[in-house]
Amino acid sequence: MNLFSVLALLAGATIATQASMNARLGVLLSSPLLGTAIAFAFSCLFTLIAVIAFSPKAPSMGQIQAVPVYLWFSGGMLAALGVGLFYFLIPKMGIGAMMSYALTGQLLVAIIASHFGWFDLPTRPINLTRALGVIALALGILLINGD
Repeated sequence: MNLFSVLALLAGATIATQASMNARLGVLLSSPLLGTAIAFAFSCLFTLIAVIAFSPKAPSMGQIQAVPVYLWFSGGMLAALGVGLFYFLIPKMGIGAMMSYALTGQLLVAIIASHFGWFDLPTRPINLTRALGVIALALGILLINGD
């Protein structure tokens, strides 16, 4: 296992932990939306601190102008929707079930995005092995969540 794989596992672990914590925050405040807003406010603060601490220079005006308009807002909108749904659904479904379905959704979209090279990312075509992996994943989710 290489460093990137370890960091990816760490990223997944932090998402599961923060989602559980922030879902609880939403329950205690009687508002998953407020929990989401608080989480994003602090995420923004910590990210801005990291940008100031670790970014060697600001992007040029040309770089800023080259960004398509939809990229300025769509990622944040989708993040708010996805994270808000996490905080809403975790208290209702439990963290295990929610994460298993969420990861399945992430992987399905990731495989399709990789196949088509969405957003100029590297392509990796869907082949028989990957298709069988998706089927195994779906069966695994059914087994994990079956009663």
